[in-house]
Amino acid sequence: MNRRELMQLTLGAGGLMLANDALAGAVATRRPVVAPGGQRAVVTPNGSTLPLRTVGGVKVGHLIASELEHEFAPGLTAKAWGYNGSTPGPTIEVTQGDRVRLYVTNRLPEPTTVHWHGVILPNGMDGVAGLNQRAIPPGETFVYEFTFKDAGTFMYHPHYDEMTQMALGMNGMIVVHPRMPRGRPVDRDFVLMAHEWRIEPGAARPDPNAMDDFNVLTFNSKAFPGTAPLVMGVGERVRIRIGNLSPMDHHPIHLHGVSAELTWTDGGEVPVSARHPETTFVVPVGSVRVFEFTPTEPGDWAMHCHMTHHVMNQMGHGFPVMVGADATRIDRRVQGLVPTYMTMGHDGMGAMSEMSMPVPPNSIPMRGGAGPFGSIDMGGMFTLLKVRERPEEEDGSGWYVHPKGTVAEAASAERMKADGIAG
Repeated sequence: MNRRELMQLTLGAGGLMLANDALAGAVATRRPVVAPGGQRAVVTPNGSTLPLRTVGGVKVGHLIASELEHEFAPGLTAKAWGYNGSTPGPTIEVTQGDRVRLYVTNRLPEPTTVHWHGVILPNGMDGVAGLNQRAIPPGETFVYEFTFKDAGTFMYHPHYDEMTQMALGMNGMIVVHPRMPRGRPVDRDFVLMAHEWRIEPGAARPDPNAMDDFNVLTFNSKAFPGTAPLVMGVGERVRIRIGNLSPMDHHPIHLHGVSAELTWTDGGEVPVSARHPETTFVVPVGSVRVFEFTPTEPGDWAMHCHMTHHVMNQMGHGFPVMVGADATRIDRRVQGLVPTYMTMGHDGMGAMSEMSMPVPPNSIPMRGGAGPFGSIDMGGMFTLLKVRERPEEEDGSGWYVHPKGTVAEAASAERMKADGIAG
């Protein structure tokens, strides 16, 4: 048994529970109306919106590409690349027909560009290095100017050394509100970017060369329990916009407690006649999916990628198969060197989240965080929809209080017998 295998067995399923500090980062207040027809400003959980000022009828903004120190979840920090000090970069929010002038300053150690993914614009503004423009050298500022002719949800990212720059976190979302919206305005409008990373425990940077075995899966570059919840009200109309600039993987995003309709893609609005209810939406690499719903049941509901390894954090990869193994002899031999050692996973991995095992510096255990009934057995690309009767009173830090008799619990022998259930 080598040192790597010993560490995997000892620490790989570390169940150290992390405080869910991100809960307090939720935004429960109603956002201001920013576009015709009562369209409200979007919320980017764990993120921000790019400030724009109007100069001569043109909306002007500034993106600065640079390296940054980023916390993925409590206990895991790494050097990423992004815009304006964050990954993803700030959401660009405008209205259809707005003309924008976007300055891009490059503070990276290599050239870059910005591609406005899905936006129809003049060819010279498309941002593909060598094809549409010269790459932006380090230390220089280029300017892009164009009109957002189409409403929708789009993305932005480099088209220079994409493998490195996108893998290290250079991405962001674009929201273009319709000039003439149709249908009921939404009460809550959320923006999320799905992404995946390879970060070895203790490493200072993500690995941009990874092609599989990603071990940190994120919404807005946060892994649960670092993800801020989405607070909403019973009966409110809610829109969630999800973009996916992961290096390799599609993500089937599953909603608990609601069914929703796909209303937009990055290609445009889905006709009403083509919509149908779903609870899981596949978001392919390089795509945007927008869905809308009206929650009717209050509570704390999960929203997550349904690929099982995408709701695990760092330490859940690279294990030998241990289920069913008799680890008595292994434990005896290793405890001669490490007295506290015990083999993990021989009776399944679920119990690991309950154990407070030490983990390597600058790493996060594979499971999630604390919940109201014990540990939440998921991490990674996982967050919460907090549906409340009075959402304006909710800051996201509290748990739903269930009415008496509405929580699954241990069945009594008397009840089982009365219903003809054998113990």
